[in-house]
Amino acid sequence: MTTPIAAPPPSTAAPKTRKRILTGDRPTGPLHIGHYVGTLANRVRLQDEYETFLLVADYHMLTTRLADLHEIGQNIRDDVLDNLAVGVDPEKVTIFLQSLIPEIPQLHVYFSMLVSVPRMQRIPTLKDQLRDHSLREPTYGLLGYPILQAADILSVRGDLVPVGRDNESHVELTREIARRFNELFGEVFPVPASLIPEVGLLPGTDGREKMGKSLGNAINFADDPRTVAKKVMSMYTDPNRLRPTDPGTVEGNPVFVYHDSFNRDLAEVVDLKERYRAGKVGDVEVKQRLVVALEAFLEPIRERRARFAAAPGFIDEIIHEGSRRARAEATATLHAVRSAMRLDYFGL
Repeated sequence: MTTPIAAPPPSTAAPKTRKRILTGDRPTGPLHIGHYVGTLANRVRLQDEYETFLLVADYHMLTTRLADLHEIGQNIRDDVLDNLAVGVDPEKVTIFLQSLIPEIPQLHVYFSMLVSVPRMQRIPTLKDQLRDHSLREPTYGLLGYPILQAADILSVRGDLVPVGRDNESHVELTREIARRFNELFGEVFPVPASLIPEVGLLPGTDGREKMGKSLGNAINFADDPRTVAKKVMSMYTDPNRLRPTDPGTVEGNPVFVYHDSFNRDLAEVVDLKERYRAGKVGDVEVKQRLVVALEAFLEPIRERRARFAAAPGFIDEIIHEGSRRARAEATATLHAVRSAMRLDYFGL
């Protein structure tokens, strides 16, 4: 999976005809409904409006994880499977693997010369990464993570980057790098903009603010109906409501957040909320209705996922073909960078 795709001549890169998006995932394993609310639904919608590049960022995995690396190959395939299952179209979206594009780490080297260490230490998410992974201090790779992200984005000359507000600082660094490079060497890069979705995060089934596989509070696309029902029936609701006849709080209640996100029967949701506030419906019924709504959402995704997974070599073919297209763009970008920096000596 990590053998580099042969690079075409720079001139073979396709000219840009629409604004270009770079989006991506770290291959941590199967995706879940929290990813759908936060990222995937928007990704599917945008693929018809923009030229979209979808990066599977396996190098970024190494910044916080050096154990069980044998799992990453399957995680990569699971990530692509889940994207296809929710509606990402490989005919519209270029899906590519970071480690198959050697031009990305080359650009990372050049960009790292443009950013100071104190600037990297001010990236807000650095402290979060150290805390979440119980690290006392960052490795050089983790400190430089946002510079590698800039190389991801600018390798295909992305115009827009869909991100949550917590990662907006990374795109701002990319903007600084693009502007700095252009000032020093000439106009090579677009200055990308953040595209921040209006929706927020989907809370975990345990009531925590964020859903995450590592937190054990996620409903995965690959979960079977029994597993989904078990997770829903154990969900947190209003902690102050002791009996079904007690008036309950709907706002911020995870079960109703899920109803708002996935229940297409709007009249039912309104009715459940009214009865919940009035103490006329119990948590069990509210959760049972949610199970039905989630199954209506998940069943077609499971079916598509199983169909794609059953085709031998299908996912690998998509990754390799997308990586060939992405490498054509990255090769052209690197050629332009080296030429602008007067590093194209000996015709390289």
